[in-house]
Amino acid sequence: MTRTTDGSAGDADSARIGQDHRKYRRPEPSFARAIAKALGDARTVLDVGAGAGSYEPTDREVTAVDATAGDLPFADDTFDAAMTTFSVDEWGDLERGLAELRRVTRGPIVILTCDPDRVEDFWLAEYAPEVMATEARRYPALARIAAALADDAVTTTRLPIPFTCVDGFSEAYYARPERLLDPGARRADSAWSSVDEMTARRSIAALRTALESGEWDRAHGALRTQPTFEGSLVLLTAQPRPA
Repeated sequence: MTRTTDGSAGDADSARIGQDHRKYRRPEPSFARAIAKALGDARTVLDVGAGAGSYEPTDREVTAVDATAGDLPFADDTFDAAMTTFSVDEWGDLERGLAELRRVTRGPIVILTCDPDRVEDFWLAEYAPEVMATEARRYPALARIAAALADDAVTTTRLPIPFTCVDGFSEAYYARPERLLDPGARRADSAWSSVDEMTARRSIAALRTALESGEWDRAHGALRTQPTFEGSLVLLTAQPRPA
């Protein structure tokens, strides 16, 4: 069961991004399983920034808040667990938001995000450097998240991205570069909304040329048969320490 509380969706252009969201950004089953495992036996779950993702578990009572967690309208220790997916990069005050999550949550806080130190290691940075550099700057450092949750035991798990990943952020297409030539796929990924149209066109032209010339396959063709890819995607789990 899901209950929804309205709020701000953050500073991303959600109208533009959301145009093709349902078609290109579906929950990836392997990520959903990892989130479910991290939530443990929690029965009541708060999902903050729910508008940015679709990983709410269906077998628990979920309260979905399309907001940035700065001032949550719940009493202390209301929920067994809390989660947020692809959302913390939009929070204006990360530390306050995480403090609010901990205030209203008794158990684990589960965060699906990207490691900014690894975003630009992806091959797309060769063809769209401005896109990936801007994307890297958006994500908070993992150490900053951990510091904000310093009273908890924080674990970080890198999530392998499967070849058939159906959640279409940039690295989902690590083995299928042609998919990024689709304007709809780019509109569904906030990375592309971070640069001007001329820069985006120049980046796509560079990728198209590399594909047509065979340059991409000479440099990265082995990825086309690689079942998983370890990129910047991470799952952070914060568990309260025993009193």
